[in-house]
Amino acid sequence: QVQLVESGGGLVQAGGSLRLSCAASGRTFNSYTMGWFRQAPGLEREFVGAISRSGGSTRYVDSVKGRFTISRDNAKNTVYLQMNSLKPEDTAVYYCAADPSHYVHIATTYYDYWGQGTQVTVSS
Repeated sequence: QVQLVESGGGLVQAGGSLRLSCAASGRTFNSYTMGWFRQAPGLEREFVGAISRSGGSTRYVDSVKGRFTISRDNAKNTVYLQMNSLKPEDTAVYYCAADPSHYVHIATTYYDYWGQGTQVTVSS
């Protein structure tokens, strides 16, 4: 079992930056692909990006490519989401999730463990 706790959300103006963190419990953090998802009011949860177990492979949704960067520190059991050039349409609750497979999946169904989410609000 993995427990995930996100932090770092908040209110930022358009064009600004935030860094989200997701701290994982347990000693098997490097056995999981880690993903970030977001959900805006009235919309389905959508994939933002994910990083492989070693950190050597990443995937992003097209709308955040070049602006968001995922990284992980397996020694600290933590995955990060650096968000730059934020836009109002990035406003959502952001969730981290853990997928026990080798692959960097984008579908929510592959992710077995989820954090409680952290709110990101980007004002125009």
